Amino acid sequence: MQIMFIDILAQSESTGGGSALKFITGGGIIGYIIVVLSVVAVAFVLIHFVQIRRAALMPAHRVIAVRELVERGDLEGALEYSTLPANDCYYLRVIGAGLKRFLRSPFGAFEIKSAMEEAGAEETARLYRTMDVISTIGSVAPLLGLLGTVQGMIGAFDTVADGAANNANYYQDLASNIAIALITTFQGLVVAIPCVSVYGYLRNRVDALAGECASNAEEIVTLVERGARKNPRSE
Repeated sequence: MQIMFIDILAQSESTGGGSALKFITGGGIIGYIIVVLSVVAVAFVLIHFVQIRRAALMPAHRVIAVRELVERGDLEGALEYSTLPANDCYYLRVIGAGLKRFLRSPFGAFEIKSAMEEAGAEETARLYRTMDVISTIGSVAPLLGLLGTVQGMIGAFDTVADGAANNANYYQDLASNIAIALITTFQGLVVAIPCVSVYGYLRNRVDALAGECASNAEEIVTLVERGARKNPRSE
């Protein structure tokens, strides 16, 4: 018994180096699909961590610049600054929509706030849509893992049905199919759990930055309305 135990330990040590690789390659075709989805998820997560930042959505120097133009009463200049492709960002798209409505519509003074709210909601929804890939992968990965589990168990039961007498590699085939079932389940959960967690974090991050943008936009509206009262536009 002691000799058998030592042999098992020696075998486990010799195969330990490939155990991590087995969790990647041992899931069959479905396992490879899950691995590809994990790579896509990592790419989208990195992209969104770069994009969903205060410095990217509402750069401080651009917030200050457009505010100074509005304070001086140069609304045309503020609109031009907001619409320049080089200055494109979440914040200026919202401010530009409000200024454009104010300057181009006869009812702009009454609609500037609603125009900014609509633009803000649209820009926020656009960010949510780009994050849906992460959420979708987080939902699909465990289902693919479950599919792999079913596939592996079907193979295991087929092996049992063939019987040891008809299959020289009976135990090896049985163990291989059960391994596929467990590995795909493992892969699906390993991909899904981080995706769901990161998606929730990114949504909260978007909400926080959108709220900060709305607060800054309110200040711009106040400045524009104050200037409109001091210098009413001639019809």
